[in-house]
Amino acid sequence: MPPMRQRSVLCANPTGLHRVAYTEWGEPHNPKVLVCVHGLTRCGRDFDFLAQALEAKYRVVCPDVVGRGLSDWLVDKPQYRIEQYLADMVTLIARLDVEQVHWVGTSMGGLIGMALAAQANTPISRLVLNDAGPVVTAVSMVRIAQYVGKDPRFESMEQAEQFVRAVSATFGQFTDAQWRHLTEHVVRTGADGKIEFRYDPGIAEPFRQFRGEGQDLELWPIYDAIRCPTLVIRGAESDLLRPETVAQMRQRGPHAESAEIPGVGHAPMLMDEAQVAVVRKFLLK
Repeated sequence: MPPMRQRSVLCANPTGLHRVAYTEWGEPHNPKVLVCVHGLTRCGRDFDFLAQALEAKYRVVCPDVVGRGLSDWLVDKPQYRIEQYLADMVTLIARLDVEQVHWVGTSMGGLIGMALAAQANTPISRLVLNDAGPVVTAVSMVRIAQYVGKDPRFESMEQAEQFVRAVSATFGQFTDAQWRHLTEHVVRTGADGKIEFRYDPGIAEPFRQFRGEGQDLELWPIYDAIRCPTLVIRGAESDLLRPETVAQMRQRGPHAESAEIPGVGHAPMLMDEAQVAVVRKFLLK
C-alpha cells in the first residue's frame, strides 16, 4: 500500500476561511472512499488502526474536524457547530472527487454523519454510528463538560498520558503503546514549553449551550430522514447512547443494524481486531 498521506482542504466559515487537515490511506485513486470522523476532542489519527485494516479495500480519509488536530481554529467560537462541520465535510468530499462515500463516525463524528446522511442527494451510501445516535443524554454532556475546554498544561508527555487515561477510561482497555498513540496525536508542545492539548478550548462554548437544563438532546427528525444502510455500535457501558435508544433506532428511520461492544463505555475506539471486524463486515456487505 502507498504510505499514509497528510493533506488539507480550504473551507469557508461566516468570518473567513480555514483549513481542514486530513490523513489519507490506501490507493489515492481508489473510487471507493471511507470517511472516518472522530469525537469531540479527538483527531483523525484515532482511526489509524481501522484505516490500516481497510486500506486494501478503500481510500480511507480521516479528517481533523476544524479546531482539532492539525486543522485551523475558528476565530468566531460559536461557529463550532454541526452546521459548520457539515459544510466542511461537503467541501472535503468535493475535494476527493467521488459521488459516494461510506462513513464511520465516532460520537460527534456520528452526529455529523447523521446530519449529512439525512440530506437530500447525500453522498453517504453506508453509515456507521459509533456510540452515537439521535439522543445524546444529559448525564453524558455533564460528564464531558467537566473536562472539555479546560486547557490543562503538563510538564511531560507522561503526565499528559495519565490525564488522557483518566478522562478516557470509558474507551476500554488498551496496551501502553495504544494509550501513547491516543495521547501523542492530540497534544503538542506549547509556546511556554509545556504539553497542551491540540484543540481549541473554544469548542466548549456552543457545547455548553446544548447542555440546556439537564435535558437530553433529541435529534429524531434527522435520524428518521436517513435512508442508507446504517449500523449503530454501542459500548455496553455507554452513558451517552442508551439501549432503549438503540432499540428505537432498529425500528425507525433506516432501521439500523446494531452491535454492542462488551467492557466499553463511550466510546469504542475501533482499535482491536474484534471491533474492526464488526465495522468491516458491515461496510463490505
